[in-house]
Amino acid sequence: MVKDNKTQSVSTTEMKKPVCGIVMPISSIDNCSETHWKEVKGIITDAIEAAGFEARLVSEANDSGIIQKRIVQNLYNNDIVVCDVSCKNPNVMFELGMRLAFDKPTIIVMDNMTKYSFDTAPIEHLGYPRDLSYYQILEFKKNLSDKIKGTIAAAKQPNYTTFLKNFGEFQVATIENKKGTIDEVVLSRLDDINRQITDLWSIQRSPIIECKESETETNEINKLTRKLIDLFCTEKQISESVLYEASELDDIRKALFNFIEEQREMRELCGTPHRIRKAILDNLLPF
Repeated sequence: MVKDNKTQSVSTTEMKKPVCGIVMPISSIDNCSETHWKEVKGIITDAIEAAGFEARLVSEANDSGIIQKRIVQNLYNNDIVVCDVSCKNPNVMFELGMRLAFDKPTIIVMDNMTKYSFDTAPIEHLGYPRDLSYYQILEFKKNLSDKIKGTIAAAKQPNYTTFLKNFGEFQVATIENKKGTIDEVVLSRLDDINRQITDLWSIQRSPIIECKESETETNEINKLTRKLIDLFCTEKQISESVLYEASELDDIRKALFNFIEEQREMRELCGTPHRIRKAILDNLLPF
């Protein structure tokens, strides 16, 4: 019986695969829906598993805890990370920056509708079609799988660097790992859970305070909103009636919201995206 247990333990150890972390958008952005990103995740996962790795989002873990801590820990610990910078999601770009600071094996992928970012342009990007065309995706999966294997092999060389050391001598960022007793680990986890419960409780109990605008502020916001709507219509060579009749899901209405939300003066005047959107809707005229 003891022999069987040992055999089972060895077998379990042998079956455990190294982890390839995934950093990518998961919610709607730039006209790409959540369903689109689920399909992209499946494609990347297929390529990772074909390379002999376990695919896992860096936000995933087997235990509870603060999600930001989990993400940072996984960005540091994962054997290799595949990062999809399509649509330049801010969270994705931030997490990519952290991984590059650790100077550990990283592969960047990007769809064919996204432009290169200046800072990461020197790093090779594997491309795939945003429309997820079947035959091109088959080629992409093979290329990604081969790239994962090649990167892991290259990372075993003493002078390997993903990005950082190509530009000079830097001290690579590290994370201190502390060992503790089982009691200390349990107490730490309980502290994390308690902190999350407290945060949720505070959010639920905190009233949503709507800041009442003065008449002067309202006039300034309306004046700037009208100016920006007119500018948008001129640039797009459309009449305002097109915007008025479009639904919020139409591309032209989304483009208007994005255009106005990007204006620094508008953000400073309104303070929140909700107030900006309200100002736009209040100032769209049916002509």
